[in-house]
Amino acid sequence: MGIALVSKFSIYEKLKFLQNAIGGVPSPFDCYLAHRGLKTLHLRMKQHEANAIRVASILESSPFVKSVIYPGLQSHPQHQLAKRQQNGFGGMVSFRIKGGLKESNTFLASLKLFALAESLGGVESLAELPAIMTHASLTPEARKELGVDESLIRLSCGIEESEDLVEDIKQALEKAVLGYSK
Repeated sequence: MGIALVSKFSIYEKLKFLQNAIGGVPSPFDCYLAHRGLKTLHLRMKQHEANAIRVASILESSPFVKSVIYPGLQSHPQHQLAKRQQNGFGGMVSFRIKGGLKESNTFLASLKLFALAESLGGVESLAELPAIMTHASLTPEARKELGVDESLIRLSCGIEESEDLVEDIKQALEKAVLGYSK
């Protein structure tokens, strides 16, 4: 959303055509909602990050997890770079569960607070399995090259209470991997 001021009518005509042809023009109500949401964005982002740090730390210490990918962890290979380049680490956490597709699916099915979704980033906590969701159209070779295997799970940590999210993840991990790890 924004405004474009131009001094040439030909540019205006081209922009008007693109606006009509491409769409994506928000209604006045959509603009109002976006403006209203911006007023609390900084508060929501702080909670997203606080929850992601807590979740990533719990995952990193879990015997049911192979690895955690979150730049807010000191163990992340690019943690120092992220600290220099970013103002915070965000709310997205990826991890590899011990096992494969069966354990991943069991984990996702056992979650009570995290909802299964392909579009991540809402105020609610969401989870996805990229290998069979967002990256399903890729060949197995292409997924392997990208590091997207059946144990990779992505979490978008919402603004719920962090302890509730941690308990949800712990119980889902136990259900998914306990049989695998023994």
